[in-house]
Amino acid sequence: MPDVLSQDAIDALMKSISSGANIDEIAAKADEYAKLKVYDFKRPDKFSKDQLRAIQMIHESFARQMTTVLSTLIRSIVSAEIASVEQLAYEEFVNYMVQPTVIGLIEMHPFEGSMLIEINPALVFTIIDRMLGGRGTFSGNVRELTDIEKTVIERVIMRILELLEDSWSTVVDVRFRFESMESNPFFVQICSPSDMVLVVIMKLRVSDVEGMVSLCFPYFLIEPIMDRLSSQQWFASTSHKGDEQVKQWLNDSIMKVNMPLAMELGHTILSLADVYALQPGDVIKLDELKDSHIDVRVGNQIRFKARPGTLNGHMAVELTKVLTNELPEVKPEDNSNA
Repeated sequence: MPDVLSQDAIDALMKSISSGANIDEIAAKADEYAKLKVYDFKRPDKFSKDQLRAIQMIHESFARQMTTVLSTLIRSIVSAEIASVEQLAYEEFVNYMVQPTVIGLIEMHPFEGSMLIEINPALVFTIIDRMLGGRGTFSGNVRELTDIEKTVIERVIMRILELLEDSWSTVVDVRFRFESMESNPFFVQICSPSDMVLVVIMKLRVSDVEGMVSLCFPYFLIEPIMDRLSSQQWFASTSHKGDEQVKQWLNDSIMKVNMPLAMELGHTILSLADVYALQPGDVIKLDELKDSHIDVRVGNQIRFKARPGTLNGHMAVELTKVLTNELPEVKPEDNSNA
């Protein structure tokens, strides 16, 4: 965004024009005023624009994961997006929070120090209501949480921290550990009031209730990895990590696929009339002997040989042979007559 001249600068330029100054001199003065920038020594900028952009991209990935995971966890429609990424004094951030609120104090290993996550009470009570079987409504009455409610919301925060670890892993291997929960922001001191902190504010919507979730990182906590916080570094790491994540995701997804498993004791052929005449107690003669190893079919493929028997009063089989680990070759269809 271009810099805007102050009113004093505009007045000075207008005075120069009215006095008949040379247009080149006026343009030079305008350029000089435009280069001036206000700097507050009480709250110096610690993060460059490129670093803030990288941090925003990290947490945009985090917000997308939250949308999916929280929707499943609380069984309700959830949407999350990054509202802002700011650097400000810790005292300003504390004054920004409402009271009472829900604050999770989080240890950030292997670094020496803690960060915090603050969740708007309206969101907290909506999430708790949904997870305890309610419709996800918020009465508007803000109060401190009961012990049961703290346990419920602690579970949610710990799940959020798992997603946060995954998003930060594109830059650095870090572990977030839940330490404690607090309702009064003035009782939480993760750094001195004048220290600069990085604040990531997310807009979270659960059902019809909308609120903010804030992540606060003290500058001294992130300082050791400042050189890794750049948009180029983030793109480079995500391109490689993305391939590995896709492979792992595909492998995990395949391993969770349910396959029908059937044990075939034997076969025989009966006429339809014989089948229709079957009664309880009738014996059907099969083509297998009682000591024969039977086929174990996975899907429509015979994959194992097994010996039938019983285990703890239940019918069972003991696998005796693995037939093959290779899938049969699928022949292409002949479309020559199509």
